[in-house]
Amino acid sequence: MTPYDFICLKREGKSNDPDDIKRFVQEYVDGSVADYQVSAWLMAVCFNGLNEEELTAYTEALIESGERFDLSSIPGFTVDKHSTGGVGDKASLVLAPLVAACGVIVPMISGRGLGHTGGTLDKLASIPGFRTDLTAEEFKRYLREIGVAMMGQTPCLCPADGRIYALRDVTATVESIPLIAASISAKKIAEGTDGLVLDVKVGNGAFMTDEQSAELLAREIISITNRFNVKTTSILSDMNQPLGRAVGNALEVAEAIECLRGKGPADLRQLVLELAAQMLVLAGWTDADKARADAERALDSGKATGKFRDMVTMQGGDARIADDLSLLPQARFKIPVRAVESGIIQNIDTYRIGILGGQLGAGRRRKDDRIDPAVGFEIARKTADEVEKGEVLALVHANDESAGLRIAEELRKCFELGEEKMLPHPLIVKKVG
Repeated sequence: MTPYDFICLKREGKSNDPDDIKRFVQEYVDGSVADYQVSAWLMAVCFNGLNEEELTAYTEALIESGERFDLSSIPGFTVDKHSTGGVGDKASLVLAPLVAACGVIVPMISGRGLGHTGGTLDKLASIPGFRTDLTAEEFKRYLREIGVAMMGQTPCLCPADGRIYALRDVTATVESIPLIAASISAKKIAEGTDGLVLDVKVGNGAFMTDEQSAELLAREIISITNRFNVKTTSILSDMNQPLGRAVGNALEVAEAIECLRGKGPADLRQLVLELAAQMLVLAGWTDADKARADAERALDSGKATGKFRDMVTMQGGDARIADDLSLLPQARFKIPVRAVESGIIQNIDTYRIGILGGQLGAGRRRKDDRIDPAVGFEIARKTADEVEKGEVLALVHANDESAGLRIAEELRKCFELGEEKMLPHPLIVKKVG
């Protein structure tokens, strides 16, 4: 079948043959199918979706476009966690060493910031000396020696996905649930992990803004990964406000270290312990309450902090940051954002906060933009909080004072105040699978 006929079938709402899907992806990697042809098919998928057989074939095609990690030589159960992306989401920085401290192997392959959301690799890059460009052999050696490693996706892991994602990013086809599910699933399956816990964000700061879409995405990923023998479960968590207080790379690392010390914001700690319990249950804990208690003990005893030090040292970073946060990049200016009236916070525009963070330098507007690891925001007040006129809503950390002042004015507009009494958003929206 020619690429033209293949695209026509999906445009007309018909099914593509699984073998044709695999051939189409492989020919794209080989160069005989053009970008514009793949873009046309992606848009047709956005309108007409993929059935179960098509989705499995497409995921398999992404996996088979590159290498697969073989973690079978590493003794113990391996389990990873994936977040669909949010503002202030530094949970992985706490979660990976915490679960490893409980005796489970945590191979974590993460990404960079995307759009308004932050990326784990960008946060790790703010740690002086920390390397995420590991080879497969280094990755496996670190897992054997300390039980945890965090790295970026290699060019050999699902290369078709990397190329297709770049097309999706510029052709308005990112939001398709089947395409998102296949992209996430393929990388985790190729990674070779035994188990996976998903944190699907839902709310005004998430890619999935409504619960129904978020649950559908979670169930799609669970269905795909289970077919490839990866035990998967998921939670839906709230992203109608930033997670924790810190937004920005070094600021989020500092807040993650505070959480590892048994301190830090309550919502970050709650999410970390929920995800940790899920990961431990996949690894064999028969009682979820015991799993959570074990994770809490590892967090409060300093055991998780010790594992974090081990990981930072192993990957070339300065482990002294675990005891001295001033060794992390620091911004020159701290600019308060004050309330211009008294009231109760009705809503926080989390998406806009993420965009403003990118404009300040904490994220990328273009692929080749450089990130300033020191800049970002401290969010002092959350939804349902009562504030007085003049009270600090947030603090802008900037290296350019004029830019910081301009961003501070915009950041103030992200907080909607009113008189209506509000209840805080529940952090854990739902458990799936």
